[in-house]
Amino acid sequence: MRKYRAESRIDTRGASGVRDSNRRLSGSRQRAPRWTFTALPGLPEVGPAARLDLLIATALKRSRLQLRRGDILVVAQKVVSKAEDRFLAFPDIRPTARARELARLTGKDPRVVQAILAESTAVVRAVPGVLIVRHRLGLVMAQAGIDRSNLPAGERLLLLPEDPDASAGRLRRQLARRLGVAPGVIISDSFGRPWRLGTVNVAIGVAGLPALWDRRGELDRHGRVLEATVIAWADAVAAGAGLAMGEAAEGFPVVLARGPLPPVPAGAARDLLRPGKEDLFA
Repeated sequence: MRKYRAESRIDTRGASGVRDSNRRLSGSRQRAPRWTFTALPGLPEVGPAARLDLLIATALKRSRLQLRRGDILVVAQKVVSKAEDRFLAFPDIRPTARARELARLTGKDPRVVQAILAESTAVVRAVPGVLIVRHRLGLVMAQAGIDRSNLPAGERLLLLPEDPDASAGRLRRQLARRLGVAPGVIISDSFGRPWRLGTVNVAIGVAGLPALWDRRGELDRHGRVLEATVIAWADAVAAGAGLAMGEAAEGFPVVLARGPLPPVPAGAARDLLRPGKEDLFA
């Protein structure tokens, strides 16, 4: 069992005259929040029509883990797409003139470029080796989330789920019926960022937990009003789970995340999308 633990501690001794966003602090020590991310081992290779709820329930039982209220399951996009048969075979792809033009510019296979265009509403950037688009779901991402990593041999591509929020909600309901507890569900995928190197897991599907935590109007430790603090909360949980999942051949596509939930209503991954008119990088 692969397990990561993240702990944050706040020492408030001597801070009796300072208040945070929810309460006036006493001189006593607050209980420090703690998060754990536990990868579930033993999940088999997932194929079309696989029952993810059954596979996850079996993995939980094998690991002697029992879902609790407030638990979150972070599930890699690839296993969701595989179970939903979001495969696209190369022989079924007919590149258009636009796809061939972008293929010459980027150095990519014209069939892959055509698949990317078919899943996108706009090309944001095309340079050698890079093709960034606005996916039909509103996500601005490289290759429309299409790739061939961690796929069995064969001339196939794997697309994102048709509706990741709906997929997360469906899996949550199935798990609730099977296990008697409805966990929060995040469908995660790895994203690059325009001002940072490297990739990090983000939430592309959310059910049963907040996506954003708007803390504007609350007070900081010194009594100042927060004016711009909106936390991408589901993304933060997905990023933590990504450390336990791995990005190569680890084979841990589902992670159980445990920690305190923010005091705001549940949302959807679409809540995290920045409107196009506000996107300075697209």
